[in-house]
Amino acid sequence: MIKKADNIFASPLEQMVDFRFDERVVDVFPDMIQRSVPGYGTLISNIGILAARYAQENSSCYDLGSSLGAITLSMRQRIKAEDCQIIAVDNSPAMIERAEKIIAADNNRVAVELRCEDIHQMLIENASVVVMNFTLQFIAPALRDELIDKIYQGLKPGGIFILSEKLAFDSAEQQTFFTDAHHDFKRANGYSDLEISQKRSALENVLIPETLSTHQQRLSNAGFSRSECWFQCFNFASLIAFK
Repeated sequence: MIKKADNIFASPLEQMVDFRFDERVVDVFPDMIQRSVPGYGTLISNIGILAARYAQENSSCYDLGSSLGAITLSMRQRIKAEDCQIIAVDNSPAMIERAEKIIAADNNRVAVELRCEDIHQMLIENASVVVMNFTLQFIAPALRDELIDKIYQGLKPGGIFILSEKLAFDSAEQQTFFTDAHHDFKRANGYSDLEISQKRSALENVLIPETLSTHQQRLSNAGFSRSECWFQCFNFASLIAFK
């Protein structure tokens, strides 16, 4: 599949609208995510490695906010546990439709079920691994505690939850440093200042980051025995929480 270049925000927009995972974004998503999230490829690969270590026999592994299935494929290519299935969930029909074609082209043996659903309404059960890769940040903050509680309840003993997020920082100096570093990363990957500015405006009311300590406290409140920040590159990080 040919990777299309992301130029959605390359020209001045007459009216700024909130960012949506529609057909336009789906068409350029692989390029967009690689050029926007530092360390993305390393993150995806290592989540597969972690999932393989903790996936249990006769259990389910969830990819919540699965987009085009990068995490699903990474887990599928690594998991060896018998009778383990992957359930990939996204609320964007365009994402699920494209992901179906991508998953169908992969011949690994682990069963995959793709669902176009609202993760707030679905059941999570018999899970040994749950992954939310840059998904929680798009959920209203008032709904985040309840969702993390549901994930904890749906995990089997010994299960893990992997949470990757863009971070906010309490210190103004830290916030400025990491924001500037991220923008420099995007410039180095070919984005113009106009593209950076317009996308930032489109995401302002949609992507709401939180601090690392806020995430860790929420995980603790839900009942996880401990959490570790196992990956960070600039203002993007991933935590693993243990039940």
